[in-house]
Amino acid sequence: MTGAVGPMAVVAAMVAVCCAGVAGWLIGGRPGAGQRRRAWELIGGAPERPVWWQRWWRAGRRGNGRIGREIWCLPVGIGLGVLGESVVPVLASVAAAFAVRRRLAARVAERERDRRAAAVIGLCAAVAGELRAGQQPDRALLAAGAPDLGAEGSALLAAARYGGDVPRALRGAARLPGAEGLTGVAACWQVAVQGGAGLARGLERIAAGLRARRDQREELRAELAGPRATALMLALLPVAGLAMGGALGADPLRVLLHTPAGWGCLVIGGLLEWAGVAWTARIVAEASGETSETGAGTSAGISAGISAGSSEKAIGKADEVTSEEGGAR
Repeated sequence: MTGAVGPMAVVAAMVAVCCAGVAGWLIGGRPGAGQRRRAWELIGGAPERPVWWQRWWRAGRRGNGRIGREIWCLPVGIGLGVLGESVVPVLASVAAAFAVRRRLAARVAERERDRRAAAVIGLCAAVAGELRAGQQPDRALLAAGAPDLGAEGSALLAAARYGGDVPRALRGAARLPGAEGLTGVAACWQVAVQGGAGLARGLERIAAGLRARRDQREELRAELAGPRATALMLALLPVAGLAMGGALGADPLRVLLHTPAGWGCLVIGGLLEWAGVAWTARIVAEASGETSETGAGTSAGISAGISAGSSEKAIGKADEVTSEEGGAR
């Protein structure tokens, strides 16, 4: 235990360090396609027919629709299994791959929601600007377009172009995650058609309220960045401990995978690790949920005005909700 450091211990320490680096890289971001293209240009360009290891690398880098960066959990688990002479790391890597895939899918969905929320704000501002310039509502909507709304956006533009039910199309698009603000746009559009209220004013108030909601969400994310980084560091500390133990010649993989005391430590440590990560995730989810509930009043306020049967009440309610969201910040 106190003798010279063996080669297997050094290799185990290196694999543990690589595991920690891969975990941090999976949680962090990835470079864009332009950066990868420039990197290939610097080394002479990418080969036309990549070999098997390059296809594996690209699959782990960006995914191909079915697998993504979570695939790197498998070679790490296989390496640890070979070094520890146990099948437990291999099985754990399979479970980790599913967990990482779920986390990556959640991050992609979150980015999609943010992109749609920004698109709704831009749509409101663009349509309001076109209306101020003298365009009719349908023409203003066509001029503004509906980016980042997919098939629902195409249906919305088709309804505006061919005289369809634009409020209904807006409510259909509002079912998309992040596009909930279109419910208020649909209500405001209906008020303008039925009661002759100023559509541009209502859209401007909706855009202001959605911007306040977005800014509040970004401030919350900035405040939670510190706790998330701390939780990540604490989650990776066991890996650092394994690396240090291997470097000192203690052979922690043999102790954890081939002794009853090690099995107990592995189970208890894994449960505590899972409990800490789940607790941190719940705190973040509750804080984000409170922000979403706080910022969801604009559409409800305008809909309440419509239910009251007054277009001026609807626009006034939008002003009131917008000012309340701005004061909540």
